[in-house]
Amino acid sequence: MKLSDFDFELPERLIALRPAKPRPASRMLVARNGVIEDQHFYDLPKFLRAGDRLVLNDTKVIPARLTGQRRRMSDQGETFAKVEVTLLSLDGQGDWQALAKPGRRVKEGETIVFSQDLSAEVQSKSAEGIKLRFSLSGDAFDAEILRLGQMPLPPYIAAKRAADAQDAEDYQTVFAAHSGAVAAPTASLHFDQSILDALAAKGVSFSKVTLHVGAGTFLPVKADDVNDHKMHAEWGQISETAATEIAQTKAAGGRVIPVGTTALRLIEAAAQASGGIAPWIGETDIFIKPGFDFAVADGLITNFHLPKSTLMMLVSALMGVERVKDIYAHAVHENYRFFSYGDSSFLLPDGP
Repeated sequence: MKLSDFDFELPERLIALRPAKPRPASRMLVARNGVIEDQHFYDLPKFLRAGDRLVLNDTKVIPARLTGQRRRMSDQGETFAKVEVTLLSLDGQGDWQALAKPGRRVKEGETIVFSQDLSAEVQSKSAEGIKLRFSLSGDAFDAEILRLGQMPLPPYIAAKRAADAQDAEDYQTVFAAHSGAVAAPTASLHFDQSILDALAAKGVSFSKVTLHVGAGTFLPVKADDVNDHKMHAEWGQISETAATEIAQTKAAGGRVIPVGTTALRLIEAAAQASGGIAPWIGETDIFIKPGFDFAVADGLITNFHLPKSTLMMLVSALMGVERVKDIYAHAVHENYRFFSYGDSSFLLPDGP
């Protein structure tokens, strides 16, 4: 398929720069049984039934933009120079892929100092950026990053306004638990405790998985033939408890609905690796595009995505290319708000 198959015209006025308040007040497009309905996210319990299971990504966004100083030894002694670092993704060894500005002068083996307590050694350097090994880890790293860093807003928001204190709350899910993401699982931003309680009262169950969303989620697709695109890798984990819960729901005839493309990619990656949903840990670069055979997900709750993005390809794989074109044309016509701080959609593939 061609990249142009996933393009559409999006008026700039529909790009949301702030989220709806309260969170479930955002609008929700529901696509099921060949019909499109205009609802609100607080209506979600009406469209789920007892025995359904939502799969939530409990990753936690870190303030990933840091300012430090390069420390280098030379014949003249120790020298320093300012450098801005944006963390991109965490690997399985605890090292961070990052971008540095200015990056040309950063060298392997030198140290970047961010504070009295936090520094990082440059492990390697490539065209994709630098790899950093920090002096702190775990809770100590999280606390210092929280003190020093700025929230990494998506580029289409950051180009229009700077991050502020409100984003520290708005760009974090209410069930965020495990630090490591540099972009939010934005489909989950519509949830607050009230709607979680309402869903539980309806008999809907929840399973939490972790996929640390990297900045690669915003990378454009450059290949004209989408089959030539190479996906970025992200680290994720499905616990034994979550895998068992999901398998039991499937066996009992309930629907498994991932909240967000990140949760969907993770559970489908685990199914590809094991032949069925099972405990899983590691990096995934799964690329879900039309023709993909879904093994676990029965539907999807997700925001509206960028034209010509891999996420447009994912929803097209689930719903069908022509169906998604109709859904997005409706969303634009009805002035839905797009992207990370935008409105929601609940997508259920049409049955046979």
